Amino acid sequence: MAVSLGELAAQFGCELKGDPAATVDRVATLSDATAGSISFLANQVYRSVLATTRATAVIVRRDDATEFAGNALLTDDPYLCYARIAAVLHPLPAYPEAVHASAIVDDSAVIGAGTHIGPNTCIAANCVLGERVYVGAGCVVEAGVHLGDDTRLLPNSTIMHGVQIGARCIVHPGAVIGADGFGNAMSRDGWVKVPQVGSVVIGDDVEIGANTTIDRGSIENTVIADGVRLDNQIQIGHNVRIGEHTALAAMVGIAGSSVIGKRCMLAGMAGLVGHITLCDDVVIGGATMVTKDITSPGVYVASFPAEPDGDWKRQVARFRRLGELTKRVRQLEKGKSDNE
Repeated sequence: MAVSLGELAAQFGCELKGDPAATVDRVATLSDATAGSISFLANQVYRSVLATTRATAVIVRRDDATEFAGNALLTDDPYLCYARIAAVLHPLPAYPEAVHASAIVDDSAVIGAGTHIGPNTCIAANCVLGERVYVGAGCVVEAGVHLGDDTRLLPNSTIMHGVQIGARCIVHPGAVIGADGFGNAMSRDGWVKVPQVGSVVIGDDVEIGANTTIDRGSIENTVIADGVRLDNQIQIGHNVRIGEHTALAAMVGIAGSSVIGKRCMLAGMAGLVGHITLCDDVVIGGATMVTKDITSPGVYVASFPAEPDGDWKRQVARFRRLGELTKRVRQLEKGKSDNE
């Protein structure tokens, strides 16, 4: 739908430079924009493109507005403003209240008004679905699950028994929430499975990426707090607790009983060993393995960037000799101390 720049400026608290009656109906990148689209500049790498973009309007900081002769929405955070405007111009699809003929819905399930249940889904006994919930094709919702208002389960996601998901959450295709955690005890005859009797409790406004797995708790619950963002292909172990507005990028792995604070960010392929704690406002770099508690906010990185094969092999050879070299240095220091 087309929206005037004047309306957008008023709704999102921007200063408007240009024609308030001009309208936009879609978003686009600076390089691909055409008439009717709105774009943004958040990365200074693309500042030179402002002069040539064909967008009807751009979202920029005040310092960058001089580079564009057309309409501009001026704001301190162009990317955040873009995200909010994009949601207005490209709203989520609306689905009618309906239960598809091929869906299986237990008679004991409570289904809220405006809820849409797609084809080949299964809603088991004693589930409670809030208002305007969307359950996509092929989803499995096991017994006793609670879904809050406006939550969306996208196709082929699986919610295991007793899981609670808050309002306005999005679960992307292939995600599995509430499968058993990795609990095993060794006996003389081999492994004995430890029953996983906890569940998963997810707050409001949480987004869970495709093929991400969140294990149920072994005794107490696994807990994902309000506003958390989980990317694709993440593994969350049993009894993990993740604080409000924390974000985890793709292929992060969190071992059981770890606690992650509020507003943390973990880059791709980062990992936490079990039973450790990150305080609030910690940033973990890509492919970094965290093996002990972090008690001070900040940025933590520990990984090896790619190197030419020959250089890497020489580095490994030197690394293997570190123990011997350390011993020799200690002997030399001891000998020097004895002679002083």
